[in-house]
Amino acid sequence: MAGAPRKDFNVAVVGGGMCGLAAAYSLARAGVTVDVFEAAARFEEVGAAVGLGPNALRALDGIGLLPAVIARSDEPEPRMRIFKFVSGKEPHDLVYDYETCVSNLEQQLGLGIYRPAFLDAVVELLDPSMTHFHKRCTGITPSETGGSIIHFSDGTTHEADVVIGADGIRSATRNFVIGKDTPLPLVFTNTSAYRGLIPNEDLVRAGIKTDLSERPVCFVGKGGINIVAFVAEHDKPKGPPVPLPWAVTTSYDEIKANYADWGPDASIVLDNLKTPSKWSIHACMPPLKDYVRDRVVLVGDAAHGMLPHLGAGVGQGFEDVFTLTGLLTHPQTNKANLDRVLHQYNTLRPPRANSVLERSTRAGEAYDGYYPGGLDAFSFEDRVKNQWEWVWDYDVRKELGSSVQKLYDEGVFVTM
Repeated sequence: MAGAPRKDFNVAVVGGGMCGLAAAYSLARAGVTVDVFEAAARFEEVGAAVGLGPNALRALDGIGLLPAVIARSDEPEPRMRIFKFVSGKEPHDLVYDYETCVSNLEQQLGLGIYRPAFLDAVVELLDPSMTHFHKRCTGITPSETGGSIIHFSDGTTHEADVVIGADGIRSATRNFVIGKDTPLPLVFTNTSAYRGLIPNEDLVRAGIKTDLSERPVCFVGKGGINIVAFVAEHDKPKGPPVPLPWAVTTSYDEIKANYADWGPDASIVLDNLKTPSKWSIHACMPPLKDYVRDRVVLVGDAAHGMLPHLGAGVGQGFEDVFTLTGLLTHPQTNKANLDRVLHQYNTLRPPRANSVLERSTRAGEAYDGYYPGGLDAFSFEDRVKNQWEWVWDYDVRKELGSSVQKLYDEGVFVTM
């Protein structure tokens, strides 16, 4: 991907996770000089698989990464990923089949991929000279040239015309964007997740009756859901971040205690968790009004870390990346108009991503029966019906086109 730069500005990406590497690839292939700074000794993602909805796949396709990602996925092509909601208590009645409310199944295709597999797919497309490890960002200061200076824990610095903060939920770049006088918008959501991997054949041998092989299944009920089993205390106010680490190994006794009154199928799932871990789920609350300050711009969890109940967080990050890199690589974007171009990103992305953040919170409340009517089927359907279409149907390509047109309308870009 090396070659003569085709832009008169350079970009630094802080964070080498899924969104950071996707941004670096998109910029580099368009001829933008880009450097990636990763705090760890190598690129690695914490967590298991992620589900990518149709909106995320459109963004990845626009970035140019979809074929490489599909090649690394266990799924040879996008497929239906519509949830079925089943009561966590015996006899595990069907509470709601989401498929029955989807009007156009063909447009609701998604893809699952293991996080490290995604990174592997992108890393092999990057020039190694772009990447810098053991570079933990500790702060950002403005430079005299209009760009920014990134400060690292090893005492070194790096100056760039644009800084993309892709450094996750515990983002250091976010602190610069919100300003030192703004309270940290990061809270513990009173939600903990028990995670583990279970071979389906183990569940069948154990006698599970609910079919988990064809479609995602969500066991719902007071206290938690599905194979990523959540325990939430919705009545408590959101609190400050809990002490690190946020992911720890846990005991079966703790898990079983939280689901003591659940039915046999849910118990079989919990009994067969392999080396379960407990994750303290944090989120950006209240949502950030701005994702940009000067020429520092946030993407992914750094901008809008959210609860995982819609499976939409990574997809929002890819929408961010597609929009931002699409604007930065436009033929008429240059160093002189960077501020106006980044303003368009800041106009478009916060309303969209913050709405998904808020809806993800409401979805978790619905799954736990935290509303009048509890898990009554009709009340549950009212809460979750069409909750994914609004996420999935969004066409980020169309929205990018509208943002570019605004730049023409404002005279930032000129028709040749």
